[in-house]
Amino acid sequence: MGQSHRPQNASPAVSAKRNIDATFAALADPHRRRAVELLGQKPLRAGELAEALDLPAPAMSRHLRALKQSGLVEETHPPFDARVRIYTLKEGAMADLKAWLAKTEAMWADQLASFKTHVEKKRK
Repeated sequence: MGQSHRPQNASPAVSAKRNIDATFAALADPHRRRAVELLGQKPLRAGELAEALDLPAPAMSRHLRALKQSGLVEETHPPFDARVRIYTLKEGAMADLKAWLAKTEAMWADQLASFKTHVEKKRK
């Protein structure tokens, strides 16, 4: 995540769980999910995001704060004007979520395969 909120003694597994929880919490809101989709296309200013999402500036600011705190989005300033904030997706921010989803999908595939085998044995 952006600036790590992880205590020094937290294990990597605990840290991954916190990252996943923060990611799910941030993506729970449809405006934030849409903002992530838009930022996946290109970096944008807050005003551009607010306009695309038809949100007032204060609401967009709250959504961007939540996305930054979750570690999904980062803010940069172009060299020509430090007042301008450009938002981008943070590279690798969804790595823990992707790993969890892959593990969960594999578990379900194994469970369904076992169930299929069980049903087929019962038929014989």
